[in-house]
Amino acid sequence: MLSGLTHRFRPLSVLWLTFMWVLLMGEISWGNLVAGLVLGTIIVLALPLPPIPRSGNRVHWLKLAAFMAEWFWDLLVASAKVAWLSLRRAPQPKNAILRVPMRLSNELVLYLATCAYNLQPGGTVTDIDLANREWTIHVLDANTEADIAREIANVQKLERQMIAIFEGGR
Repeated sequence: MLSGLTHRFRPLSVLWLTFMWVLLMGEISWGNLVAGLVLGTIIVLALPLPPIPRSGNRVHWLKLAAFMAEWFWDLLVASAKVAWLSLRRAPQPKNAILRVPMRLSNELVLYLATCAYNLQPGGTVTDIDLANREWTIHVLDANTEADIAREIANVQKLERQMIAIFEGGR
């Protein structure tokens, strides 16, 4: 029985939960620290998380840094574009629901790609078909076939970047 508890107990998780508790309380005090430690310990022992599946993936840090810089730039551009679409005096743009195949083999990497895509304004992953490795996405401003092709190209570019960063460029 004790061996199961030692595998469940994660001190870093307890410290993180304690830190978050103190932030939520808005005041550093002994009472908040003790309460955070007690609650963190209870949460870690009562609600254990499974280990993250890594399957031998290595992170290519330079490619990740380049991706993050490009992603932040795209965030600024997409935010300005969506702001312009909402403020201009013109008819509402057409939307589209598209199905896009994904080549990512690792579910964690697929999740990270989904987060990266969803955090950008103008498009949202509405469904993930794990069996067929396919995204269903909602695209804002899909007035022409060129707009749709551009968005599919953006998804494929994101996919290539994730493969290069996390799956070793297979």
